[in-house]
Amino acid sequence: MAGSDLLAGSGWVTDGGLETDLIFNHGVDLPEFASFPLVEDADGAALLRRYYADYAAIAGGAGAGLLLETPTWRANPDWGKVLGYDVGGLDRANRAAVDLARAAATASGLDRSLISGVVGPRGDGYLAGGEDPDEAAEYHAAQVRSFAAAGTDLIHAMTMTGPAEGIGVVRAARDSGLPVAVSFTVETDGLLPDGSTLEATLNRLENEAPADWYGVNCAHPTHVLPALDGGAWQELLQFFRPNASTMSHAELDEMEVLDAGDLGVLASSANTLRTQVPSVTVLGGCCGTDSRHVAALWGA
Repeated sequence: MAGSDLLAGSGWVTDGGLETDLIFNHGVDLPEFASFPLVEDADGAALLRRYYADYAAIAGGAGAGLLLETPTWRANPDWGKVLGYDVGGLDRANRAAVDLARAAATASGLDRSLISGVVGPRGDGYLAGGEDPDEAAEYHAAQVRSFAAAGTDLIHAMTMTGPAEGIGVVRAARDSGLPVAVSFTVETDGLLPDGSTLEATLNRLENEAPADWYGVNCAHPTHVLPALDGGAWQELLQFFRPNASTMSHAELDEMEVLDAGDLGVLASSANTLRTQVPSVTVLGGCCGTDSRHVAALWGA
């Protein structure tokens, strides 16, 4: 796999739950939960640079590499259309997001830094998506091409709800010559929203369109632990970005205030998971987390 050596080293700090942090901790209005429009706004871009700087400081303190992920989880055609972005506007925003993250990484002064172009699900991150990998590859190809043109180091598909869309993103990344990670989300029972097991999902990708790395995001560690059985497949997992809350996706969807979770429970359960899955080297956060949570995950 093309990028298998790119994330070698002593671990990588990535960021937290960008959108929930901005909405609940900074009072930023994010229509449709989309943060990518901020990259083209002076004040928004400055806020994102400060956001990234917090995680650079954690990486520096931990002696780890820094993997900055672009704020482009919603920057695809369906969500872009709702927000008034045409094809050209989305291309411009996705490229600008890579440039902003790259500048933030350079400003950190860290020896090891990489930029990940984030691809989100076509639909809602908590609902099962489509079943056609070819359709998914075609759908996500434009965003991946924008990332490639901007010089991103890798693609990271996050909050995938089933194998088909993950396969599609891998195929799009391969067509653009980019290494790719695919992270899936799970419900409280450790199953994907489409009912698949994590093991079966990773095995399907390995058989049909192997990614360079795999991960789990947008789920509390206690939700992921039931999916683990000690099998060799777990060694494929390298990315982990947990939610702060132990609530289910359905419960979080109904919340009007932030559940920032229990830092102690998050850290201890994440340590349990990492003991069972020592291959996890890229560690950050997802919904409800901010730099405090990620620092705790790194023991800082």
